[in-house]
Amino acid sequence: MSVDVDGSRYVDDVEPRTLLVHHLRERLGKVGTVIGCDTSNCGSCTVLMGGADEAPRSVKSCSVLAVQADGASVTTIEGLAGPDGSLHAVQKAFHELHALQCGYCTPGMILAAVDLLRDNDDPSEDEVREGLNGNLCRCTGYQNIVRAVRAAAAELRQAQRQEVQA
Repeated sequence: MSVDVDGSRYVDDVEPRTLLVHHLRERLGKVGTVIGCDTSNCGSCTVLMGGADEAPRSVKSCSVLAVQADGASVTTIEGLAGPDGSLHAVQKAFHELHALQCGYCTPGMILAAVDLLRDNDDPSEDEVREGLNGNLCRCTGYQNIVRAVRAAAAELRQAQRQEVQA
């Protein structure tokens, strides 16, 4: 199989039953992709995956076979930051607004939020909660997560306005 992960191309022989989450962690060293429940209930393993002519969407990598990612582009939490190491707006907001405690759900939650904001650049609190449905956090109570996603949305909108003006 051949897959682009975080901007690098990987060509690998993969056992057909290998889950994408295991391939990312064990073969490619992308340990930020967390194994939570192995049943796709918690969302900790969420990554962004898309094909050549489709936008990357959030998927639970414990429910995707690695071979299903053949030809795809995958973004993990490690690949979300800019090439200079600058945090993505969602990562920055999670940090600044204390939207994490133990951090176990954070990579999946952030990637699900990025996907949500791709479709809705100004979500209400209810829309954030709906958009993150399926990503469980056992520590925070979600208040700061919702605040962080909405703050990131505002920052991304501002950056877009500045690009248009430039």
